[in-house]
Amino acid sequence: MTVPLLLVDGHNLLHRAWFGFATRILSRDKTLDRTGVFGFAALLRKAQTHHANGFEILVVFDAENGSAARAARDGDYKAQRPAPDPGLYASLALVKDGLDHTGVRWIEHDGCEADDVIATLTTRARAAGRPVDVMSTDKDFVQLLADPGVRLLNTALREDLRHTTAEHIHPRHGVLAAQWPDYRALTGDPADNIPGLCGVGPKTAARLLADGRRLENVPAERIHPAWTQKWEQVLLWREMIRLGTKVDLPDDLITDLATPPLPAAAVLLEELDLW
Repeated sequence: MTVPLLLVDGHNLLHRAWFGFATRILSRDKTLDRTGVFGFAALLRKAQTHHANGFEILVVFDAENGSAARAARDGDYKAQRPAPDPGLYASLALVKDGLDHTGVRWIEHDGCEADDVIATLTTRARAAGRPVDVMSTDKDFVQLLADPGVRLLNTALREDLRHTTAEHIHPRHGVLAAQWPDYRALTGDPADNIPGLCGVGPKTAARLLADGRRLENVPAERIHPAWTQKWEQVLLWREMIRLGTKVDLPDDLITDLATPPLPAAAVLLEELDLW
């Protein structure tokens, strides 16, 4: 019997933790902001308790140079993002220390974005017959739902909406999960500074991709003349959105062993002497 796997998009969760609390969580002497590490631990513990009890958990972080390969292909990729808040950046080391302390494994693979590492690990786990949940609010992971053994977990949503599966995608968007990179290349991805085709919204994109079509199979008569000169750029955007599934990772990175229950965030900070 295999253990289900929960892959956590580490920077995504830290961002939620840093910006998701109404008030800042400070150290006992009120001099240090512990919102990031406290929130990360609290959100991860809640996810394990309510949605991943008995799962193996692995947290995946973006490498500092992770987006370099995509940015080399398109200089606008993620160019709009401001520099991270210094406090959020400082929280990252504390989060990693906390994960080490609790026995939750994590990886930051040089030269790689977390998305590609997660996609690679998902592919490996599914080849071994293991169910996989990916915890993130990043919509790029929708493409992984082409495998029915994969679900997305977003604990920021109402409880009955937290899991997304392949069967949810077509009713919501008019395309299949496998078509997601094609769809987003047309409609754009503001988070990654991919503008999409001017004048193409979700409904138009779904019509162009009807019947499971990919971008290269869209009939020429359906491509507006104004889009023709941009079509090669759209194909490039699709490649930027596609997740890599062949990252060279250690063979023993996932273990098929359940992760022990995580302590409450306050207990963890006490144990790490961060209060």
